[in-house]
Amino acid sequence: MPIPEDVTGDEIDKDVRQELQSLPKGLAEDVAKNLVMVARLIDEDPEGAYGYSKVALRLASRVAAVREAAGFAAYANQKYSEALAEFRAARRMTGNVDLWPVMADCERGLGRPEKALDMAGAPDVHKLDKAGQVEMRLVAAGARRDMGQLDAAIVTLQSPELASSSVQPWTARLRYAYADALLAADRTGEAREWFAKAVEADRDGSTDASDRLAELDGVEFVDALVEDEDESGDEVEGLSEETSDEVEDEIEDDVEDEDDFEDDADVEDEDDVEDKADAEGDAKKD
Repeated sequence: MPIPEDVTGDEIDKDVRQELQSLPKGLAEDVAKNLVMVARLIDEDPEGAYGYSKVALRLASRVAAVREAAGFAAYANQKYSEALAEFRAARRMTGNVDLWPVMADCERGLGRPEKALDMAGAPDVHKLDKAGQVEMRLVAAGARRDMGQLDAAIVTLQSPELASSSVQPWTARLRYAYADALLAADRTGEAREWFAKAVEADRDGSTDASDRLAELDGVEFVDALVEDEDESGDEVEGLSEETSDEVEDEIEDDVEDEDDFEDDADVEDEDDVEDKADAEGDAKKD
């Protein structure tokens, strides 16, 4: 797959670059460039990112960072079985537990929420950092909802991190998930409160909390482009059909009045001509 000229491979994380040092220099550069493309495209073009990840995987399948990148690219394309296999391979190579929450979410994607809950209760969870533990809580709550256990999902999300007033990278998503679970349980008033709190924490727009809050408040957004198209439709210049008919009737009346005026003017002109002719005749007689 083509690599843009502005991609050098130096953009990758230093830890990944260190992993690639086990490869020949030219190969390491090629793998690095493909990994950069995976990171660049994974949000906006998941299929493109997946394609680059397969190239990197073909070049260096024994590098843990490559297997991890391939896992995330597959995950972004909802290829959960493939993603889970890549994450497991990366974990075997490194012994790192950081991928545990996303591995559990792959189990959810494969229709196995019970397995995801088992993973949420595993000892490995205690080895995760705070962000990883919050992520695991989100996955566990999602698994509860998959199983129709709304109340249990709400309880799962209730935590010191949720109650904290400080804003962390995970705060917006945690509050959003809690609000969404409350809304699903028909606790609308509480849901609105937590969607509002999610908006406060969502500084980079990672959720649609503001839209959900507006929806609960009954606010409707009008697309200006659609509005302009409606105004330029078949009805007369943005007028209602009834008003358009009235305008057309007025135009017809004006035309009739104008015709009457022209007829009157013609009669007046003829009378003027006759009067002028009589006057000229009288002058000759004199």
